[in-house]
Amino acid sequence: MNSPERLAGSDALTLYDALTDGMRRFVRVDELCRLACAAGVQWLPSQADLAAEAPLPQKDKQGHEKRLGAFLSAVLNDPTRGMHLCHAMLLPRADSAAALETFRTQGAVQLAGARVERRGKAAVVTMQNPRFLNAEDESTIAGLETAIDVATLDEQSEVCVLRGGPVEHPKFAGRRLFGAGINLTHLYQGKIRYLWYILRDLGLVNKLYRGTAFADASPEVASTEKPWIAAVEGFAIGGHCQILLVMDYTIAADDAYMTLPARKEGIIPGAANLRMPRLAGDRVTRQAIMMDRRIPCASPEGRLMCDEVIGASSMDEAIGRTVDMLTSSGVVSAAGNRRAIRIAQEPFDTFRRYMAVYAREQAYCHFSPALIRNLEKNWDAANRRG
Repeated sequence: MNSPERLAGSDALTLYDALTDGMRRFVRVDELCRLACAAGVQWLPSQADLAAEAPLPQKDKQGHEKRLGAFLSAVLNDPTRGMHLCHAMLLPRADSAAALETFRTQGAVQLAGARVERRGKAAVVTMQNPRFLNAEDESTIAGLETAIDVATLDEQSEVCVLRGGPVEHPKFAGRRLFGAGINLTHLYQGKIRYLWYILRDLGLVNKLYRGTAFADASPEVASTEKPWIAAVEGFAIGGHCQILLVMDYTIAADDAYMTLPARKEGIIPGAANLRMPRLAGDRVTRQAIMMDRRIPCASPEGRLMCDEVIGASSMDEAIGRTVDMLTSSGVVSAAGNRRAIRIAQEPFDTFRRYMAVYAREQAYCHFSPALIRNLEKNWDAANRRG
């Protein structure tokens, strides 16, 4: 049987051109795949295939979305079309304009999975999924990306802060936690699409790193961006640790820790494989991703990834001090300095090439029997309620 990659081939590029009017319009990943599946292309799943599989537990899915992974990988692997798709995902979401207008008039806006508030010169994004330790899932991804758009585009703030909200779990009730990564309960129950990973890393995470783009200019030349400060309390697990790798300044409580439990989960940890070696080095990165190494923020290795480690009760004060430090002389050069650092560390084309591999490999991980075994063995996923 032909693999999805062989079936896609150059046909994926022809299809992308047709769906984007010869790259004259930008189409987000989710809409692109919807249109592609509706086009009746033999090597892609039909909308009926995807709809029938959507409500099934992960272990019962046949993996129709693997063919979407092959399609997206082929597009991303092409320099011109791949950059066009990455550009599309950096544009503000369609619902961000209305949310920004509310924020301008009220100084705050509540979204699904996130809240944005203006506090002095900072726009503060609070991640919220209190029942699941602020884990990320289908209920949070759109709202968090919109919140990032709003914070970035707000004209009255100069810097942005990302922080986890209080949670409900009895062990941590009322405490702020940065976040527990992907919602493993929902993953096991089949409630997280394969496309979720691609939307997240091409969208909200890349916007934290590169800002929001303009339709008429390359994101490497022009974008709207501000410095981002992360406030890590409790832990930054999995995807939340990945987010720290694109922050401009990270403040961590001295009792907090970071992990990238990719081996226990059976998936690829976003773009951590690309970005973490720059901060922590190759050995620590491999130990974290492949050997489940836990990294206390106050450890020597943790301090490579955190700019400041403070007492847990001092977080509000530390955030305020950092905001004042970054804005005391204005932040007019911030965007230029961020671009200059990125062009040396992670040119956009390097990211595109990474995502071409990620789109293909994550599809196979997402539907691997090993993922189910890992979740049942390491997380008792079969007995958790979602």
